[in-house]
Amino acid sequence: MNNKVTILTDSTCDLTEELLEQYEIKVIPLHVIFEDDKYKDLLDINTDQLFKEVTKRGILPKTAPPTVSNFIDIFYDLIEEGRDIVYIGISSKISYTIQNATIAANEFPAGRIHIIDSLNLSGGVGLLALKAAKLVKQGLEIEKIVRRIRMYVPKVETHFVIDTLDYLHMGGRCSGLANFMSSLFKIKPIIQVKDGELIVTDKPKGKQKAYDLLFKRIVDDQYILDEEFVLITHSKDYEGVKVLKTNVIKDLSVENILETDAGCVISSHSGKGAIGIIYLTN
Repeated sequence: MNNKVTILTDSTCDLTEELLEQYEIKVIPLHVIFEDDKYKDLLDINTDQLFKEVTKRGILPKTAPPTVSNFIDIFYDLIEEGRDIVYIGISSKISYTIQNATIAANEFPAGRIHIIDSLNLSGGVGLLALKAAKLVKQGLEIEKIVRRIRMYVPKVETHFVIDTLDYLHMGGRCSGLANFMSSLFKIKPIIQVKDGELIVTDKPKGKQKAYDLLFKRIVDDQYILDEEFVLITHSKDYEGVKVLKTNVIKDLSVENILETDAGCVISSHSGKGAIGIIYLTN
């Protein structure tokens, strides 16, 4: 008799509590660190508190993956319940999370834990977790679930807009001059996740133009679009959610349009006002 399968992901998946509960997905948190204060993403700190702390302290937090011990603890508990595990984590090219999960998995019997590198972040991780959870509900064996999700990995499209470069500047990823020029000309960079890394694909002027370009991405892929899930993930950009959801509903055939909030780890790098559209192609 096969063990029950649990889908495990990390807090960068940016799925809502309702979705996690509905699809029975477990989450291990990354860490958000302000000087001597260490928090578990979304458990000890939320994005409203994050932005307040950044404003008050004038610095960005550091972020850190779950430790090997953190992974061993959650793996042990699930295996003790008679479960096998599929862990889907943030891109190994962005974080050491996958590396730590792999080290921890090696402490357990072979075949009980499968590690999948999403080569993605935020809703891109969440989308793969949702697809995996659907396969669990369909009763597929763990090996088939793992093969299917690994086939999906290169087909996830993740595009998002950065509203402010302040956070990238504070984090040392953008020069002061570039930040000033971007603010002066109201440039809103569009970033794509490609092969696990982040690349700038466009530099539109103004948020409306950025929304138009984001929507154009999915329209261009409409004939190869997996219509089961489209995610709109954002960090307090409710106007953008309204615009993108309205356009998707009006012009595309999609079964589930899901609005999700970016957690503290993602928001600490992208900044307030970032918004992305995430989908899968066939």
